[in-house]
Amino acid sequence: SSPACTELEVVMMDWLGQMLALPDEFLAKSGGEGGGVIQGTASEATLVALLGAKAKITQRVKEQHPEWTDYEILSKLVGYANKQAHSSVERAGLLGGIKFRSLQPASDRRLNGDILREAMDEDIRNGLIPFYVVATLGTTASCVFDDLDSIGDVCKSRDIWLHVDAAYAGSAFVCPEYRYLMKGIEKADSFNFNPHKWLLVNFDCSAMWLKQPRWIVDAFNVDPLYLKHDQQGSAPDYRHWQIPLGRRFRALKLWFVLRLYGVENLQKHIRKQIALAHLFEKLCSSDERFEIFEEVTMGLVCFRLKGGNEINEELLRRINGRGKIHLVPSKIDDVYFLRLAICSRMSEES
Repeated sequence: SSPACTELEVVMMDWLGQMLALPDEFLAKSGGEGGGVIQGTASEATLVALLGAKAKITQRVKEQHPEWTDYEILSKLVGYANKQAHSSVERAGLLGGIKFRSLQPASDRRLNGDILREAMDEDIRNGLIPFYVVATLGTTASCVFDDLDSIGDVCKSRDIWLHVDAAYAGSAFVCPEYRYLMKGIEKADSFNFNPHKWLLVNFDCSAMWLKQPRWIVDAFNVDPLYLKHDQQGSAPDYRHWQIPLGRRFRALKLWFVLRLYGVENLQKHIRKQIALAHLFEKLCSSDERFEIFEEVTMGLVCFRLKGGNEINEELLRRINGRGKIHLVPSKIDDVYFLRLAICSRMSEES
């Protein structure tokens, strides 16, 4: 019902995908079936991918076990993610009505293929069916990157849907020097990041790419007469790629930002903020009262006062109470720490 809205979105998602150097199978311009769509949030993208994966596995299992009911199949499905993955991943499991396992990552806090394989083998022995994995690039708590490459190998060898959630950190992939962190992306089935988090696009604009959107289209497609049109099949029908039917013209703000800044200025913006994070890291390290909790790779610095959790809770209360800046804390393995996220384009060294 709005061809301009659809056409611009197809082009913008290709532009954005090319800026990140995503594999061609994710892009509409490749002429294959892949393509991008703008969702509202990363939580939505995780759920949409899960529902696509659910449709795909259900079809496969029915071919092998025609006597099984939908309910029997659903009760056996299980999805996986790093324990440090965003809470919306677990929530997608709840909304999709399937079991979700939060796996304890390795000592470096990254989920890897070995841990995943072990968990899957255990579940298969218990009669369950692994069908969906979420790899996180840049966890919320401390911006750790799962080992996508080895996770991808496990998913590929078992034909299991791999969704990559790079909600915050994905914006940094516009800079070639950070793309090593997404090594193995070609093994994923879907990929998502939020330009509204760190790429100067205002909320909401969550970019999602799919290699085979047909699984989602089939899962969501209810085609009553009043929604049919003469151009069906000539362009993506984005209402079938998302949960709501109606959609806003989100591609327009993406176009404005790309037109206003250009690729080089967006790269400068990311590099400047990462440099500011490293500056703050240096300030913390040179003060013997503080310690850095996690290696700084992006614009997030996890730090704390040396000592117990209580003094750090008190420090946070005082900082936020003052109302000059706002920090959000986190806790991993019972260690409470503070997080300074450089997100505003107004942030300066001073």
